[in-house]
Amino acid sequence: MQTTFIDGDLVYRPHSFEVPLNYDHPSDKTITVFAREIVAKQHQGSDLPWLVYLQGGPGFPSPRPDSNSGWLKRALQAYRVLLLDQRGTGQSTVISHQTLAGQSTDQQVAYLSQFRADNIVRDAEFIRESLNVKQWSILGQSFGGFCALHYLSYYPQSLTRAFITGGLASLTRHADDVYRATYQRVLNKNAQFFNRFPSAQQRCNEIADYLVDNQVLLPNGQRFTVEQFQLIGINLGRSGAELPMYYLLEEAFVEVDGKRELSYAFLNNMLVEQTYQTNPIYAILHESIYCQHTASNWSAHRVRDEYPQCHYKKGQDFCFTGEMVYPWMFDQLECLKPLKIAAEQLAEKADWPTLYSIEQLSKNTVPVAAAVYLADMYVEYAYSKETLSTLNNAKAWETNEYEHNGLKADGERILDRLIQLADELDDHQG
Repeated sequence: MQTTFIDGDLVYRPHSFEVPLNYDHPSDKTITVFAREIVAKQHQGSDLPWLVYLQGGPGFPSPRPDSNSGWLKRALQAYRVLLLDQRGTGQSTVISHQTLAGQSTDQQVAYLSQFRADNIVRDAEFIRESLNVKQWSILGQSFGGFCALHYLSYYPQSLTRAFITGGLASLTRHADDVYRATYQRVLNKNAQFFNRFPSAQQRCNEIADYLVDNQVLLPNGQRFTVEQFQLIGINLGRSGAELPMYYLLEEAFVEVDGKRELSYAFLNNMLVEQTYQTNPIYAILHESIYCQHTASNWSAHRVRDEYPQCHYKKGQDFCFTGEMVYPWMFDQLECLKPLKIAAEQLAEKADWPTLYSIEQLSKNTVPVAAAVYLADMYVEYAYSKETLSTLNNAKAWETNEYEHNGLKADGERILDRLIQLADELDDHQG
C-alpha cells in the first residue's frame, strides 16, 4: 500500500520504479526500486531543488522519519527530499534468505553481483530521468558517501552539489589496507570502553568463558558463540552507544536454581543485534564495496590473524570486533546459512568493475562538502584525506566532535555546516 499522506507539516509521497536488474542487459529481468519524496507542507507547490539521500550500509533502507527533525529539518528548508531505498532493501525488491531461496547458487551469485554502488547510482539516474529532474543534489552517509563518489565519477552532469558525511572512501586501496587500519581503530575503541567501565572487562571475560564452556542458544535456536558476542563491538563506533552496552553487560547473567546462566533478555538482545539475519546484503557484499578488479577473499578474516587479541582464548582479556564480516557467519547465523556457497563465491570474485574515476574526480566541478570524523572507527581518516587530495572542488569539515553517526546524532547542525561550505565553493567559482 503506497499512498501520499500528510503528517504534521510534512507531505510524504511514495514512488516505485521498475528498473533493470542488469543495466548492461536492460531488456532482461527487472526489479522494483522504491523512493519516498518528502516536502514541507508549506512548500509542496513550490519548484524546489531535489536532494537525494543515499543510505549507509550497504544493505539497509532509507530512514522512516516520523518528525521534521535532524538533518531532514535543515534539508526541507531548501529542498524536496527523496529517500531512496537502495535496491534490495526496504520496499525495493528485497533481498533476504526467503527471497533468494528459490534460486540456484549460480543464480544467487549473478543476482547479488548487481547490488553494488554502481547500480545503486544507475537506479538514481533512472529515477531522476523518470521524474524529469534535470539535476539534483545528493547527501551520502557512510556507504552512501561511497555511492556519492561513484556518482561524481560517472554522472557529474546530473549533480548540483554533493554532501558526504563519514563516507569518503579510499579510491584505490585494497580491502586488506582498509581492515588493517580499522582493526587498529577497533582496538582503540575497546581500550576507551574498558577504561571508562573497568568492571566491563571482567564481565565480558565471564560471558566469553561461559560461551566456551556451555552450549547457549539464542531465541531462534541458533548456538551463540564468542565470535558472535564480539560482533556487538560494531556499536563502539557510534556516539551514545557505550553506556547502553555497559548496562546490557551488567545484566547479562541471571541465577536459576542456584546456578548462574545468561539471561533470556540478554540473549534476545544479542539476536536483535544480528541485523545480518534480516539484511544479508551487508554480510554478503560488505567487502565488495572496496573491490575494483580484485577479490576480497574474506579480507577481514585474514587480516584478523595479524591482531591475535581479537581471537579469544580463556585466560586472556576479551575484546570486541567492529564493522567486519567473516566466513564463519555463514556457518553460525541461521538466516545466512542458506547463502554460504554464494557468499564464498562472491568473496572469490575478482572481476568487480571499477567504482571510481580518479581522472574525473581530479577535475570535478560539482561542489562537494564533506564531514570527516577524525576518530571514525568505520572509515579511516587517513584514507579520507588521501581521497580529498585527489577530489577537486571539495571542502571538508574535519572534526573530532562526532563519531561515525554524526548525521544521526546532530544532523541539523552538520548539514547546515556542509551547506555553508558548498555555498563558499559556489562563491569561489562565481
